[in-house]
Amino acid sequence: MVRFPPLRRGRPSLRTTFALSFAAAASVVTLLVGGLSYDAAAGLVRVDQQTAFDDVVRDLRGEVRSEKVILRQYPTESTVPVPYDLRDDLRRISRMDVQVINGNGTVYDAGKPKLPVSADDRITAASRTSGTVVRREIGIGGEQYRMATVAVGDGTGAVQVAQQISDTEDLLRELQKRTALFVVAVILAAGLAGWWLAGRITRRLVRLTRVAESVAATGRMQVAVPVAGDDEVGRLGRAFDGMLGRLARSKDDQRRLVEDAGHELRTPLTSLRTNISLLRRFEELPGPAREDLLADLAGETRELTDLVNELVELAAGQRDDEPRTEVSLAEVATTAATLARRRTGREITVRADGDTRLTGRPATLQRAISNLVENAAKFDRDGTEPVEVMITGRRVEVLDRGPGIAEEDRERVFDRFYRAPGARSLPGSGLGLAIVREVALAHGGTVFARPRPGGGAVLGFTVGDGTEEP
Repeated sequence: MVRFPPLRRGRPSLRTTFALSFAAAASVVTLLVGGLSYDAAAGLVRVDQQTAFDDVVRDLRGEVRSEKVILRQYPTESTVPVPYDLRDDLRRISRMDVQVINGNGTVYDAGKPKLPVSADDRITAASRTSGTVVRREIGIGGEQYRMATVAVGDGTGAVQVAQQISDTEDLLRELQKRTALFVVAVILAAGLAGWWLAGRITRRLVRLTRVAESVAATGRMQVAVPVAGDDEVGRLGRAFDGMLGRLARSKDDQRRLVEDAGHELRTPLTSLRTNISLLRRFEELPGPAREDLLADLAGETRELTDLVNELVELAAGQRDDEPRTEVSLAEVATTAATLARRRTGREITVRADGDTRLTGRPATLQRAISNLVENAAKFDRDGTEPVEVMITGRRVEVLDRGPGIAEEDRERVFDRFYRAPGARSLPGSGLGLAIVREVALAHGGTVFARPRPGGGAVLGFTVGDGTEEP
């Protein structure tokens, strides 16, 4: 069972970042909405209270100007100065405090609570013009009031009305507290919802991160990768799973390459060691034996050099740094045939048909075609007919008149170090055709081998549209 290492601590996790982002966004939105809502509600309440007070003052002025309030008829303080129950109507309907003063500012009928009389109020009470108004805000017993003094006229006195505003402000302060509590509750709820939602969103990312850390820590790539879902996280999981698969295959290929290379290197190295030990008795050997020994040393050295070179080239594989350019298979095949003709002394013909252009690596393609041509020349060493190279679009075929390929060997001739029973006595490393397969795969193609009608073999490869193998 694979144990996943714990996530590194220090910086906030993605889940915490998401939760804090949710809370921050909710805070901004809630503060804006709550603040604007409170300001709008407070403004409406204050305007409504002010409007109600203004309406009372306006109605009172109308009553005074229509002479429904006549203080001249009530010379004594014991007489009710405001007829028609105006005072009671004001108190009952508008919840106003009403007080009446005479022309010199003396209180006729005190309000509840009693309202203060200022110098401006006395001047208004002594006014000869009815409906004259003076307004101000006052404080009584720690409460705030909005007050207006309306002159009755002819210097007979005035009616004072007052509206308590501190209770409205208390109401607004309570509303403000509740709005603040609502904002805090929304922020906490948003944080919890963000934490829960971020957990669902990042759950697969956390698992994928732990898988990656496990691979990095242990080097084991046989782990289960979460690949569920069609979203970006699911695609990332599938891509990561595919990458691990390719890395595992690459690691296995490298291991097999090292094992196979070690096996193949033992033979020439053993032969070299034996021949080198014979060099100690070189002077004792007869002339023909000396020539054979030197020839063996040269051959083994050459074979070992070729094997090492091909191992290096095969190990490089698709890591070749050669840039991909526009290339013509026909031209590449012609160049490869020219070089092979010089090396082998055999006649090699090239025929091309169709559009042979593609995007690829010219040097590696030339190497693949050269390997096929030299392989054909090696197996048809005593042949008199030319080796044929046919290019049809993006398909390369090399035809020879050698002994052909047995059916059981067709699937394995492109394997590393594989050599058919009939080829084991011939020089070669068994890597030439493996390199052909690597080149074909790197260009999105495949390899093939089949018998040639009339005797011989046809080996070749195809290339794709110029894209790398996925």
